[in-house]
Amino acid sequence: MNNSNPSSLINILQKLLYLMIFEAILFLPAMGQEKPPKPIAVTVSTIQHLNFGTFIVSGAGGTVTVDSYGIRSAYNDIYLPSISSTTTPTPALFVVTALPGTLITIVNGPDAPLSSSNGGTIMLKIGQSSTGSPFVTKGLTTDVFIGGTLTVGSLSANPAGNYNGSFQITFIQQ
Repeated sequence: MNNSNPSSLINILQKLLYLMIFEAILFLPAMGQEKPPKPIAVTVSTIQHLNFGTFIVSGAGGTVTVDSYGIRSAYNDIYLPSISSTTTPTPALFVVTALPGTLITIVNGPDAPLSSSNGGTIMLKIGQSSTGSPFVTKGLTTDVFIGGTLTVGSLSANPAGNYNGSFQITFIQQ
């Protein structure tokens, strides 16, 4: 006569089944997010400076703009003489080096004073970039052109001369 209990046999089979499932899970390979291929490094190099060329103030002054394409325009009492090789207006040119697909935001700094040895000060407002902001890099290098606008006072407030200064732009890799 067989004195084994069918419920104890079912319990043993359930325990064996649980043990087999546990062992199968234990030996499965772990899956996770893949590491990025390389550390993301972004460098920015200044290739060309922002230059407004020669302009002439008559009356109360006005504004002179060089856009990101190098097109110059003037408003109010500013006269733009014809362009020569020494007065060619140019936008600033920065070369951004980053892995393709990097998201970069450009943040313009505050308006910057440009000064001259003759005592004048002209305010510079940085314009929009040729890439827009934010932008995604498509190659290893990306050319970013940036223009600006000068606010020029009267000739007595801003005497003729060369005006120089610096401005701040921040490139943020996200």
